[in-house]
Amino acid sequence: QVQLVESGGGTVQSGGSLRLSCAASGYSLSRSCMGWFRQAPGKEREGVAIIDSNGSTSYADSVKGRFTISQDNAKNMLYLQMSSLVPDDTAMYYCAADHLYSWYCLQRWRTFDFGYWGQGTQVTVSS
Repeated sequence: QVQLVESGGGTVQSGGSLRLSCAASGYSLSRSCMGWFRQAPGKEREGVAIIDSNGSTSYADSVKGRFTISQDNAKNMLYLQMSSLVPDDTAMYYCAADHLYSWYCLQRWRTFDFGYWGQGTQVTVSS
């Protein structure tokens, strides 16, 4: 049974940093496409960052230069290092995973219906 469990959320002041983690069980990160998504109250879910099986990444324009996605295949962990946080980053953050070819992962991740999702971790940025 595949399980994704996020952690690391919390409340931080504007300009601060947080590191989110996603622990995967029953699922191998190798040959997978994994990403972070977020949803703020009253807004649609949006893609934040993606990483393919080769370690190639893509980011939403709003987080480029501030967020870094990474993974540790040996530990089956996915990370999102967030810096220079602003109040607009406040949202529930989810990790997602699926087995996708690299091209499709990097080109279609924002709209693809990922098969596996975590329960989310709340990030709140105060001004």
